[in-house]
Amino acid sequence: MSTYIDPLHPNRHAPYDDIPRDVRDFLNYLGAILNRSPRTVNGYYIDLRTFFRFMARYRGLAPDKEFDEIDITGLDLEFIGSITTSDIYEYLYFLKNERLNEPAARARKLSAIKSLFRFLTVKSNRLHDDPAKDVSVPATKRALPKYLSLEESMELLKNIQSDFYERDYCIVVLFLNCGMRLVELVGINLDDFKEDTIRIVGKGNKERLVYLNQACIHALQNYCDARAKLKNLKDKNALFVSQRTGKRISARRVEQIVERCLKSAGLSGKGYSPHKLRHTAATLMYRHGNVDMLELKEILGHEHVSTTEIYTHINTEKLRTAASSTPLSRVEFTQQKKLPTEQNSAQAISQDDADNDIVAEVPELFDDLEPADHLGQK
Repeated sequence: MSTYIDPLHPNRHAPYDDIPRDVRDFLNYLGAILNRSPRTVNGYYIDLRTFFRFMARYRGLAPDKEFDEIDITGLDLEFIGSITTSDIYEYLYFLKNERLNEPAARARKLSAIKSLFRFLTVKSNRLHDDPAKDVSVPATKRALPKYLSLEESMELLKNIQSDFYERDYCIVVLFLNCGMRLVELVGINLDDFKEDTIRIVGKGNKERLVYLNQACIHALQNYCDARAKLKNLKDKNALFVSQRTGKRISARRVEQIVERCLKSAGLSGKGYSPHKLRHTAATLMYRHGNVDMLELKEILGHEHVSTTEIYTHINTEKLRTAASSTPLSRVEFTQQKKLPTEQNSAQAISQDDADNDIVAEVPELFDDLEPADHLGQK
C-alpha cells in the first residue's frame, strides 16, 4: 500500500500498521503534537517506510523478497539504535544509483530520517546517539518557479471548457488571483467567507486570511448561484462540489479540470499545473502589483520570507532595465584607430624601453615592505 490518504477526504488516513512501532509513534507525534497535516504526515510515512525496507534488505533480513514486499513491522528500537551514519550514506547512494532520485528527492528523504532520529533522541529520549545529525543534506539546484505570463493567463481564462462552467471558471480565477495551494482550495467551506476575505487553512493547519478582488467576488457569486441549483447537494458546507455526486470535489478532480482548461487554451505540455497557477499569481502580484516580499509571504502562507524571495529572481523586466542603466550601455561601436607610422612606431618602442627601465626599478622600492605583507597574511 503506497498511501493511506483518502483522495475524497484528505484529512483522513488509516492506521500506519506496516511500519515499526517507534516510527508510528513519531508519525503520531507529527500529527497530534506538531499539528502537521495528514498529507504531510503521509509523506513522512512513505519516505521512512522506504528507508527501513532498505535497511532490512541491507542487513540481510529479507534476501528473497521484492523490495515493496519487505516486512518491517518487526524492526524494534534495538535495530533502529544500531543504524549508523555509514548506513545512512549507503541509503543515499541507493537512492541516487538504484532509485535514480534527484538531489531534491534525496534531500527530502534525508530530512525525514533526521526528524525521526531527532524525535527518538531529543523528544522521547529513546535513543542516546543520533546517526543522522552530521549527515549533510544533498546540494540541490534551486530552480526558478514556472509560471504563466499575463497574456497566457488571460488566454486561459478565455478558454474554460467545462460541463460546469461557473465552478471551473471560479477555480481558475481563485488560483490565478489568490495564489492558494491545491489542498487549500479543495478544503474551502462556505463558512470560511467573511465579507471580502476567505479563511484559508494552510500547511501545518495554520490559518490565514486571503483577500478577494472583484474578479474573485464576481466569479464566486456566479458559481454560488449555479451551485444553489444543484438538486443532489450532499456536502452543504463545501464550496466546490461535484455536479454528479454533490460531494466535495477531490484534489485529483481539480487537477483534471486545470489540465483540460490548459489544453483548450493551447497551454498543455508545458509543465503547468495547479501549483504553477499559484506561482503565476505570486509572479503577477510581484511584477505588476508592486507587492513587496513581506506582503507576498503573508498572501502565499510561507513560513519564512526566504521561500518567497525566489520570486525576486523572475522579474525579467527589472533585469533588462538594470542592464540598460549603466552609462556605458549607450556607447556606440567605433572604428579602430589607424596604426602609427614607422617613425612613430620607433619612438613608441623607445618609450616602451624607457618605461621598462622604470618598472624594473620599482620592486626595489618595496623590498622593505615584504615582511609587513607576511604579517597581513596571518
